[in-house]
Amino acid sequence: MDRPGIVAFLGSGEAASTGRRVHEWLFTRLAQPVRVAILETPAGFEPNSAYVAERIAEFLRVRLQNYRPRVDVVPARRRGAPDGPDNPAVLTPLLRASYIFMGAGSPTYAARHLAGTRAWHTLVARYQLGATLCFASAGAIAAGAYALPVYEIYKAGEDPHWRPGLDIFGPYGLRLAIVTHWNNAEGGVHLDTSHCFMGKARMKQLLSLLPDDATALGIDEHTGFIMEPSTQSCHVLGEGSVTLVRGGSAKAYPSGSEFPMSELGRVRWPAPGEGVPPEVWRDVIANQQAEADEEPEAMPQEVATLIERREGARRRRDWALADALRDELASLGYRVMDTPDGPQWETTGANPS
Repeated sequence: MDRPGIVAFLGSGEAASTGRRVHEWLFTRLAQPVRVAILETPAGFEPNSAYVAERIAEFLRVRLQNYRPRVDVVPARRRGAPDGPDNPAVLTPLLRASYIFMGAGSPTYAARHLAGTRAWHTLVARYQLGATLCFASAGAIAAGAYALPVYEIYKAGEDPHWRPGLDIFGPYGLRLAIVTHWNNAEGGVHLDTSHCFMGKARMKQLLSLLPDDATALGIDEHTGFIMEPSTQSCHVLGEGSVTLVRGGSAKAYPSGSEFPMSELGRVRWPAPGEGVPPEVWRDVIANQQAEADEEPEAMPQEVATLIERREGARRRRDWALADALRDELASLGYRVMDTPDGPQWETTGANPS
């Protein structure tokens, strides 16, 4: 059975240099031009939600221009609205997207206005068929089985509790509680704002409320956690660590770590279309076929790996290896240029792979 696509969770910094590294890691594994759909829903209650979504859209257009991303924003701000998550006309970009992003806002608002909607079912179907998902900050929290009510507890003083999340991995046998901003320190010495502004004491109480089969996934700021079903592996990128809390024990994985998905729980692979309404599945399949007829081949995996290895060599200041990898890329028909925003590349037409 074909595996679903890659999923990335960002603790913060989706429009910063660390976020760019994660986006590029994902983009290199997709056909070009990368078709991006940004769900505005988590910030849909804010008067400036369009600006919030357009900010990350422009970041992807400019900072990852080598991949020629075609970026669309999907408003889907609230249930029942003309541009809401059940309006098929609004959701057209989702049907064709190979990269779906959901970021800042309120986790509980996102879960409340997306759960069971056509927008969410379309996202799930695209993911089952191989699209890449990237959730950041509030979007990442909402994607879990248990959503942390950050504003309700931190700002409004409600008792520690969890609310139902969108549960993206429920059909795969994983019960995740995703907590971003795990190492936040905005409160300074007088206020513990770690663990997504809950502090250690409240987070300890929150963890005790999770069922025994749940895994809490704490993601530091400016850190990405990537799940790759095709290899059944997990990767940590960025400046911090990812902490897994399961069965009362915690284990931290620093940046650069790789470990099997089985550490999150026992994984199952649902049948294609499982849990998706038939009419949504038909629409997605039809658009996937149209996409296959139009899209060019993806960058060869060998080339993507060489570019990634070369960036690692440059970060370690191993210039000899970086130069050797540049020459190897040139022999495959790819010219790499180093810029302040990261590597830029182009095909030369010589000896194409």
